[in-house]
Amino acid sequence: MLIPSIDLMGGKIVQLVQGEHLALEFSDSEYWIKRFQTFPLVQLIDLDAATGRGDNAALAERFIHRLPCQVGGGIRSVERARQLIEAGAARVIFGSALVQCGEIDTVFASRACQLLGPERLTFALDSKNGKVTVQGWRERTNLSATSMVEALEPYCGAFLYTHVDTEGLQQGFPMKNAEYLRSATRKQLMVAGGVSTHDQVKELDAMGVDAIVGMAIYTGKMELTV
Repeated sequence: MLIPSIDLMGGKIVQLVQGEHLALEFSDSEYWIKRFQTFPLVQLIDLDAATGRGDNAALAERFIHRLPCQVGGGIRSVERARQLIEAGAARVIFGSALVQCGEIDTVFASRACQLLGPERLTFALDSKNGKVTVQGWRERTNLSATSMVEALEPYCGAFLYTHVDTEGLQQGFPMKNAEYLRSATRKQLMVAGGVSTHDQVKELDAMGVDAIVGMAIYTGKMELTV
């Protein structure tokens, strides 16, 4: 399954290369709502909230009310996650909140699972140079994506793996990483970072992996199909 991605920064829809360099920006949210309205799931990330530079809450709510969104970016408490679900989010994404002092916080994961339900939770594993990064990809840990999957498997309904090294480059996703993670979990697995053709989406789908796509959609490299 192809899942379109919407990244918000400074009140606009943006696309960054490897989370650092602004490549594209769009102000017309209504256009993209219409483009994505037939998809069963859309990913919505508030990049400003993820990096602690404010938020795009009002704009995010516009998408949440109109599209079936899994929402992430700066969600560091169960209370904030609950607010987003009550506002209409289909799921919430936890990333940095799952790591405390360099260790996997299974206590937090368990509490979120108990209070919100695993079907509402997607756990994010953002990997750069082979290690999980947190705080908007700015802090590197010594954790592997696989170790996080193994520890957090009981507490969520899905995992989201982002390969930061290839994010926004439109040069393809490393399929071996998808295979390895697919063998590590029975939960829904979504991957992001360089997926740029429908053939890549099909290859991932054959593994039982869903593809998060951003840059290739916004540049027109990939035409949208449900």
